[in-house]
Amino acid sequence: MSDLLLLLVTGLGLGALYFLAASGLSLIYGLMGVLNFAHGVFMTAGAYAGWLTMSDLPQSLPIGARLAVAVVVAVLVGAVIGLVVEVVLIRPLYHHHIQQVLVTVGLSLAGVAAAQGIWGADPRPVETPAWMSGTTVILGARLPNDRFVYIAVALMLLAGLLALLRYTRLGLVIRAGVENRTMVEALGIDVQRTFTIVFAIGGAAAGLAGVLYSQYAGAVSPGQGGSLLIYAFIVVVIGGMGSLTGTAVAAVVVGLVQQLANYYAASGVGDLSVVLLLALVLLLRPSSLKGASA
Repeated sequence: MSDLLLLLVTGLGLGALYFLAASGLSLIYGLMGVLNFAHGVFMTAGAYAGWLTMSDLPQSLPIGARLAVAVVVAVLVGAVIGLVVEVVLIRPLYHHHIQQVLVTVGLSLAGVAAAQGIWGADPRPVETPAWMSGTTVILGARLPNDRFVYIAVALMLLAGLLALLRYTRLGLVIRAGVENRTMVEALGIDVQRTFTIVFAIGGAAAGLAGVLYSQYAGAVSPGQGGSLLIYAFIVVVIGGMGSLTGTAVAAVVVGLVQQLANYYAASGVGDLSVVLLLALVLLLRPSSLKGASA
């Protein structure tokens, strides 16, 4: 029983990280139709921004306080990068989807190369608060505390994004602009500015995912964002392209399947199980590749 509980909690924690990585990707595609392969660069930038912040802050500060500041900096860095990428690279290509893919793939490769050139290819260790490194005993199972943090942050992000889309004027403009951009612009509303804000929000979510994933991995590296992006794409496709709630459910399923398969089958089988799950979903529900509402 304790082993099963441990697997469930660790699987949920991993799924929470996958949702953090996939939420911005799903938001940008669902509302703007942009398949952003540079999303991994946003996550890598957030991870390095967090690492640099924690390193540069006075060591006399508690690690938890430095991590909190690092999270804020990572979110801001991700938002700024997302905004700049949308304005400079994506905006001129909204009606050219192939060019969008090529540009974002090129940016992804350039971002990894830049990180390697500046900080080297070797992983850099990051500090973790003592409480997050510890465990809590529940029903005989020693559960890692950091998983609870990831789950809580993912739930807050999901609730915040859904509330933004459903109960705010910005969310109304976003959804209306997706349905009929011409009509919204005829009412004097700047839809382009709204879409830029959406891209910045997606970048901020990616920065958050990057800094928290570095805590999970215990290090930052240039290819970290790209590795996480693979699972983010799998989650987005399984959950339905552009559906935030579907993405959240898919992230939980993928995290649990991966953990359970690795434990009950063999190490590494979890990754294969996730790929097989993706193939099964595409065979049974090809509409996953089409856009869906949040």
